Parts: sequence; C-alpha cells; structure tokens
Amino acid sequence: MADNALPPSWQPALDPVLRTQEARRLGGWLHAEEAAGKLIYPPRGQRLRALELTPLDAVKVVILGQDPYHGPGQAHGLAFSVPEGVRTPPSLVNIYKELEADLGIKAPRHGNLESWARQGVLLLNNALTVQAGQAGSHQNRGWEAITDAAVAAVAQRAEPCVFILWGGHARKKAARVPGLGADSHHLVLTSPHPSPLSAHAGFFGSRPFSKANAFLDRHGRGAIDWQVVTAPAEAPPA
Repeated sequence: MADNALPPSWQPALDPVLRTQEARRLGGWLHAEEAAGKLIYPPRGQRLRALELTPLDAVKVVILGQDPYHGPGQAHGLAFSVPEGVRTPPSLVNIYKELEADLGIKAPRHGNLESWARQGVLLLNNALTVQAGQAGSHQNRGWEAITDAAVAAVAQRAEPCVFILWGGHARKKAARVPGLGADSHHLVLTSPHPSPLSAHAGFFGSRPFSKANAFLDRHGRGAIDWQVVTAPAEAPPA
C-alpha cells in the first residue's frame, strides 16, 4: 500500500500489519483505482506524512481525523491540516476559534499544522486516502487496521500521552485500542466534532489545548506550543 517508505520509528509497530493479506489487498485496490484514472488524495509521497513528521517515540498528543479532505490541493497527509495557500476549511476555522478562546492564540492566515506535528502531535486520519470529491470513499478498504495499529503503538508506550477525540468516529476508533480505558495512564479528551454542524454542541468551550498542556507538564513531557507557524521549506533533493 505504501508509496513512500514507512518511517523507521514506526516499522516495528506497523510492519506486521503491512504484511497481512488485507494490506496487500488495499495496495492492489489503490493501484487499480489510479490505473482506472481516478484521482486520489493526498498525492503519492504524502500519504504517510503524519508518521514521517511525528516519530513514534516523539508522540505527545494524538488527534484523530476521519479521512483526508477531498477537494483539490487540500489533503497533504495530516488530519485537519491543509497546505499554505489553500483556504482554511470550516472545521479548522472552528479549531482556531477554540484555540483562541482557550489559550488566546490568534488564528493564523493559513491552515498548515506541520508545526504541531513536528512537536509531537500525531495528526492521524482513520483512512489515509480518499477519492476526489467523494468524502469517506476509502473507508473500510483496509486503512483502519493500519491506523488502529499506529494508535495502539502510542497507547502501549509507557510515556503518558494525550488522545484528543473529536466526534463519534474518533471515539469509536479509540474504543478499539487496548490501553485507552478508564484505568489508562494516558489522558483521553472527548468532545463533539469541530464541524459547523456540531461545534456548538460542546466542542466550543472544551479547552483541549490547555488541558493537554497541563497534563504534559504535570508528567514532565513538556507542553506543546500551539501557535501555528509557517512550515519550513523542504530541502532540495541531494
């Protein structure tokens, strides 16, 4: 299934699931879809971006999304994030509103959340691809076993982490993972999804950012700087 190499820190956790028949079927299906001329987001080379930017041993916070944005130029491998120069999607607008209400951080002019990912915020979608213009089109095709394994790998670590679960799909995914129950040494924060359809039902006012930082500080892991900054330029090929 991979169009880029699995980052080394994630290999022990994910190699076993990537060798399964289900993962091979997923890879074959994606290849056939692209061969048939279907446009798939994010583009090749960006589908494992969340894992590349946030090594397993650096994860402090996990934010779970459902699937990539399905509009042109939006998806770049990080849940809720879009590249600079792309209009900030409504759910991310609401995330920024809560960020300002919680920590007083003003909304940036772009929606690229790489600065969070580089500090240890794993921005992981449930499915890592989607067909253009068709939300949810790659759900239940095999990605779930792979992303479940990634979440489980974080949950199994001794270092306390924060799991931020926005909406029912994120809560259901976390419920499948051992180690995230009531006796967990991790902090699990739940609220409605930041979508305009549900944000006013309890997402606004949930204060996930300050709660996450208080927990991380209390356990000696270091707070996240939630200020969204411009992503560094990629180094040119050698």
